[in-house]
Amino acid sequence: MNVIDYKDSRPIYEQIASYYKRLILLGALEADEKLPSVRTLAIELSANPNTVQKALDVLGREGFIYTVIGRGNFVMNTDSLKKAREQEIVGRIAELLNEAREIGSDPETVIADAKKRLEVSEPELTVREDAV
Repeated sequence: MNVIDYKDSRPIYEQIASYYKRLILLGALEADEKLPSVRTLAIELSANPNTVQKALDVLGREGFIYTVIGRGNFVMNTDSLKKAREQEIVGRIAELLNEAREIGSDPETVIADAKKRLEVSEPELTVREDAV
């Protein structure tokens, strides 16, 4: 499981949190599925248990997981997470379109160009089997 990229400028806990956010949003981890223990994840990821715990704390604060004391961490229902993430993306797109308008570009042309690029290079939306 290659979750940690030492060339990445982000802290390791952020990389771990991002990885699990992606798994959750893609449905590779289902709602109410129990996550491995901190110790198990630390071994699997070759990371310090404190770093893993920090990543889980981030996931909990952002609503991706919930904790049941004495039982562990579980995946939150992803429907509301996906909707919130979608709204965040729409907000960023709107900001970019406003920026395009500010420099004199037609937002409709920018959208059309972006759609063309999307059709040419569809992003990888699948999760590798070894990633789960």
